Amino acid sequence: MGIVKIDDDLHEDVRRASTVMCRSINAQAEFWMKVGMLAEANPTLSFNEIMKMQLETADVYPKNLVAA
Repeated sequence: MGIVKIDDDLHEDVRRASTVMCRSINAQAEFWMKVGMLAEANPTLSFNEIMKMQLETADVYPKNLVAA
């Protein structure tokens, strides 16, 4: 484990997003870093496709929901 220095404005964005997403600040930053790495490694996939791939990797298969 190490320390990562980030811009103060970005840290504030992470803090705000972590509140909305019910994650710790560190967990939110980790999530964004992981998604960013996956997006760079798979530039043709959308965010939703990346999330679906990650859920399937964890054997999580949410039911198909249709927006009303």
